[in-house]
Amino acid sequence: MHLSEFNYVLPEEMIAQEPLAERDQSRLLIVNKQDGKLEHRRFFEILDYLKDDDLMVFNDTRVTATRLFGQKETGGKVEALLMTRISHGLWEAMVKPGRRVGVGANLLFDDGLMAEVVDRTEQGGRILRFRADKDPEELIEAAGQVPLPPYIHKKLDNPDRYQTVYATADGSAAAPTAGLHFTPAIFEQIAKRGIRTVFVTLHVGIATFRPVRVENIDDHEMHTEVYEISEAAADIINSAKGRIVCVGTTTARCLESAAVARRTVKSGGGQTNLFIKPGYEFKIVEAMITNFHIPKSTLLVLVSAFAGRDIIKKAYEEALRERYRFLSFGDAMFLC
Repeated sequence: MHLSEFNYVLPEEMIAQEPLAERDQSRLLIVNKQDGKLEHRRFFEILDYLKDDDLMVFNDTRVTATRLFGQKETGGKVEALLMTRISHGLWEAMVKPGRRVGVGANLLFDDGLMAEVVDRTEQGGRILRFRADKDPEELIEAAGQVPLPPYIHKKLDNPDRYQTVYATADGSAAAPTAGLHFTPAIFEQIAKRGIRTVFVTLHVGIATFRPVRVENIDDHEMHTEVYEISEAAADIINSAKGRIVCVGTTTARCLESAAVARRTVKSGGGQTNLFIKPGYEFKIVEAMITNFHIPKSTLLVLVSAFAGRDIIKKAYEEALRERYRFLSFGDAMFLC
């Protein structure tokens, strides 16, 4: 299967550079994956398309990565994306330009914050040990910026807008953006209807933004991400009476990675590099809320596997004609 089959022309001006003032005012394209019928709605109307016996599954990961800009002690700009705090002042990070930053290098940031590269990781990252006259963690928090995707060029005024309202599990490098449309008011409406909800965790890695570079998608090596499903969450999922409605592609990968049979997941967690592509038989996910994805991406391949390439192509063509907002801060669609 060729990567070119998952390509389309995305005008730069249709990539949303900031979130809407109100999360639930995003547009919502309803896509019937059986017959391809399309409807144009607003996200706050999602309840009109949910059934009382549906189970909604959310990814509760929270973005904790932070981006620092500085320079090498020897000169030259440097960027450090802090991914995981190992201990106080010790972080696993991705450093750019990485090839020029070896073990022993010192990186200088604002307010006297300095980091020494003390080791490399198997994934090509660096281990940074921070030091300063003040508490380095406080300086990191003050200087750090939200690690927005590379196609967003506008600074985010409110960092909370790159978090879902239900984010609780620290460890992600990027937000599960399909969940950004949900508000406390929508959750109240879901509860009043008696629709069940459950939360699982998949920490999104920075590699989610890396393009597929091989023409034959079977040759693509999927990045690895950490996921977790509690025993209580697994019991709820496995006892679902109606549709299992997945909020986002990261939630889909989590559920399908944990699948042991039709509509049955195993509790626990681990690492997954599951690449869902056309021909994959979904065991858990029966409906999906998702944003519009970048051309030639594994995410576009995943939704094509779920709804069919022809239906996804039709939906994207319609969204482009109707000037929907695309990618992380953009509009949504409900594949049902």
